[in-house]
Amino acid sequence: MTKRRKVLSLFTGAGGLDLGLEKAGFDAALCIEIDPSSRETLRANRPRWKQAVPGDIHALSSNDVMKQGGIRRRQLDLLAGGPPCQPFSKSGYWASGDAARLSDPRAATLDAYLDLVEATLPKALVLENVKGITFKGKDEGLKFLEERLADLNKRAGTKYRPSVILINAADYGVPQLRERVFIIAHRGGKNFTMPPPTHSPLSDKDIPPGLLPYTTAWDAIGDLDTTTWPDELNGRGKWGALLPSIPEGENYLWHTARSGGKNLFGWRTRYWSFLLTLAKKQPSWTIQAQAGPATGPFHWKGRQLSCRELARLQTFPDDYEIQGEDRTIKRQIGNAVPPAIGELIGLEIRRQFFGERVRRKLSLIPQANTPCPPPERPKRVRKRYLDLVGKHAEHPGTGQGPRARLR
Repeated sequence: MTKRRKVLSLFTGAGGLDLGLEKAGFDAALCIEIDPSSRETLRANRPRWKQAVPGDIHALSSNDVMKQGGIRRRQLDLLAGGPPCQPFSKSGYWASGDAARLSDPRAATLDAYLDLVEATLPKALVLENVKGITFKGKDEGLKFLEERLADLNKRAGTKYRPSVILINAADYGVPQLRERVFIIAHRGGKNFTMPPPTHSPLSDKDIPPGLLPYTTAWDAIGDLDTTTWPDELNGRGKWGALLPSIPEGENYLWHTARSGGKNLFGWRTRYWSFLLTLAKKQPSWTIQAQAGPATGPFHWKGRQLSCRELARLQTFPDDYEIQGEDRTIKRQIGNAVPPAIGELIGLEIRRQFFGERVRRKLSLIPQANTPCPPPERPKRVRKRYLDLVGKHAEHPGTGQGPRARLR
């Protein structure tokens, strides 16, 4: 693998997908990103990646993009990006049983992505999104993409046939349980097949030959573990002082009638990531982009995760510095594709679509960090929360959350 290939990057964000593609032998011809903090991150870490002006994809014509990126029709190797996923996010279903999806104005980014596919006719395309875009009966976005590509094929003589692939990043060595959908297509109609997982959640003695155990949170950030930390990493808000009482790998459900803590909450009456805590010997839970003061994952010592720890769990290397204030840094990290997954996708595109010999081992996966200490011992529940102990109603069921009842 010697030839460097070109990628047009849409909705680049902090550059997670592109950083992985860079490791796989792709160079960014042009990055399109509207968020000022993300643009500064790209400028600080990869000044050679040219950024489109303006950064708003809706304010750029196809000719603008191709001229700024030096892109000729049918010559681009790869068009890649993840249109903002909020319209298809599962979080909307928790509260109301539904989400706006294509009627959400933010879904116009999917249309913009496809406009540039039509303009450039790349040899390959990658679109990343949340699992919700494939939910049965709620998959308008996916159907819209498939219909647009089918229509394009008729008019341009192309053969884009999208392969829809659900990936759990932990299955490929990322120290994080993170499910995302990748839609991948080749202009000549080649199918894309995801390679089999390289890692397994099973214990060492049960792992099939050829597989490695899941990369754990301890592997990723154990070397950063200390007995003291800055005050700004202490739990915040109404529930911050309750964090130390929750065992590793548990969330608020620990403090319900069905579990082993105090009966402070009703079963499933809060969102899953509420007071969610890491376990050293497991991968991290999914890193959130818009995390409130009680939204996990949190450190196993009952504190917030630092920006560096969050970046590690996403497989950003330490020399890649996310720019901005704390809140915007965390948003950029949470929105990113883990660079290691970008590396995996890029290598497989080169192998399957371009017929190149590529390495199988990913360079961005953390190495095992042993020995792993035993779990932290939970602290007592603070007195301020004991007034909550008592009977609590349980969640009424899917689609019956508080917002649904208000409708």
